[in-house]
Amino acid sequence: MKDIVVTMFLFGGLFFFMVGTLGIIRFPDVFTRAHSASKCDTLGAVLCLCSLIVLEGLNMVSLKFILILIFVWTANPTATHLIAKAEYTRQASLAKINGVKKHEDI
Repeated sequence: MKDIVVTMFLFGGLFFFMVGTLGIIRFPDVFTRAHSASKCDTLGAVLCLCSLIVLEGLNMVSLKFILILIFVWTANPTATHLIAKAEYTRQASLAKINGVKKHEDI
């Protein structure tokens, strides 16, 4: 029974990693690509780490996995937000240099 749960979590995580990779390849601009990467990679990592927690049982190793899970859950969306904000600022400054009015071609 434990192996079935571990396998389901692991394949679920790998599925979300694959969907996120396809989203990075297929989506047209940097913002939708960042959204795909952030959501799918976070969920994929959480599911894979949950499978390792179930596999190990409750001990110090699973506590370390939980700490890694919390870090990934916090750091991945924060980093993606900062990358998207930097790209938006870069596009806005390029538009300002080129004389494009606000929200036109951004």
